[in-house]
Amino acid sequence: SHARGKQFLYDEGLHVPLILSGPGIAPGVRREDLVEHIDLAAISLQAAGIPLPANMQGRPVMDPTYTPRQWAFGARDRCDETVDHIRSVRSQRFKYIRNFLPQRPYLQPSAYKDAKAILMAIRQWHAQGRLNPTQGLLMRATRPAEELYDLANDPHEIHNLADQTAFHSTLVQMREALNQWMTETRDQGRKPESAAMYESDMAVYLQKHRDKGDLERLKILQQNIQWMQEQAARER
Repeated sequence: SHARGKQFLYDEGLHVPLILSGPGIAPGVRREDLVEHIDLAAISLQAAGIPLPANMQGRPVMDPTYTPRQWAFGARDRCDETVDHIRSVRSQRFKYIRNFLPQRPYLQPSAYKDAKAILMAIRQWHAQGRLNPTQGLLMRATRPAEELYDLANDPHEIHNLADQTAFHSTLVQMREALNQWMTETRDQGRKPESAAMYESDMAVYLQKHRDKGDLERLKILQQNIQWMQEQAARER
């Protein structure tokens, strides 16, 4: 969906079934392995009989020497004019999410998403007081710095367990797994995008809409960009 799925790191947006068919693949077999999108390249090379480069991070899930992943990682940064910074790690049972901008609302201004019927309806119902507490989670003005969900008992990721003592060891383990992954992969999102880079990209983005003559969308984008810049200035 364009509400809590697209551009967030919940399973609603990240969980994509992988279906494989072809020579040497037994029909009707279901596996629960954690697979990342980067594995598709390794799977394709292995199926074609092409050796994998030594530095390839993807794993060929059909290879006899394949080792299943303990973790699957996710990332979200700026989309169009909307600045965000989120990372996640998932095990078979748990999902850990780190919000690097917890002072911002979940639904920041976004010309693309705000034009979707579901977002317009959610905002309208929120203003009318028609959302129940679960539905209203998306409308919070701020976010927790960390989120932890028990996917076996809470598949829709509603009940944040990050502050629950019973799950503290899981929280610490997944927090450290994410830190290690960010370091090992040299995650460029560890540092915020510079104001100069944002302004440069937005200048090009706005010009595209001027060239299209889409003045209404251009006005919305300019307002959103100003909101992002003012927010960033307050956070410095």
